[in-house]
Amino acid sequence: MAKRSFAVIGLGRFGSAVATSLAELGHEVIGIDASEELVTHLADVLAQAMTLDATDEKALRSAGIQDVDVAVISIGENVEASVLVAMLVIDLGIPTVIAKAITPLHGRILERLGVSRVIFPERDMAIRVAHSLVVPNVIDFIELSHDFSIVELPAPADFVGRTLKDLALRPKYGLTLIAIKRRDPRGPEKTIVAPAADDLIEAGDVLSLIGPNDRLSNLEKLLAG
Repeated sequence: MAKRSFAVIGLGRFGSAVATSLAELGHEVIGIDASEELVTHLADVLAQAMTLDATDEKALRSAGIQDVDVAVISIGENVEASVLVAMLVIDLGIPTVIAKAITPLHGRILERLGVSRVIFPERDMAIRVAHSLVVPNVIDFIELSHDFSIVELPAPADFVGRTLKDLALRPKYGLTLIAIKRRDPRGPEKTIVAPAADDLIEAGDVLSLIGPNDRLSNLEKLLAG
């Protein structure tokens, strides 16, 4: 995995979690916040941690964020500051800008400014939890659109020992298996991406399925039937 450089602006709960995770993955991260306390907390974790006003263009330039590959804007309840910072980092020419939004209107404004991706952490987590309560044994759920999602779940007992060709997931269930996670007792977990038709499902496998949301939400009935 190629190392990239990131600037995370706003080091509250969400921003600090993103910054810390990126640093743990080996990427270079600049953390920025107006709170000296939050910056100090991450000073030993990130490549750089700076206390400054991110709405000040000169301060941002002095921090060198115009040279990063990705900027993540994670400013809390201050919508005005979030929008202003988004404008500034886009004008600085950063290739990818990701911004946290707290309302749909906030998100639409960010999109119109040219933000590469708008995220709604609380809404997205609520959706994942809701689906985890509906789909049996779900491990993870990623909504791709209003119509399609990816669900990750342990291989059902009826699938074990059968090939993808035998299972006929697409014609029978309207779902496509895109990956298999498999624990190897002799080594680290491995992931089989785009498994072949003659690949066998083994006990303990974790399946990543993509398909229409209505099919995924009815997965328990489909499997039972």
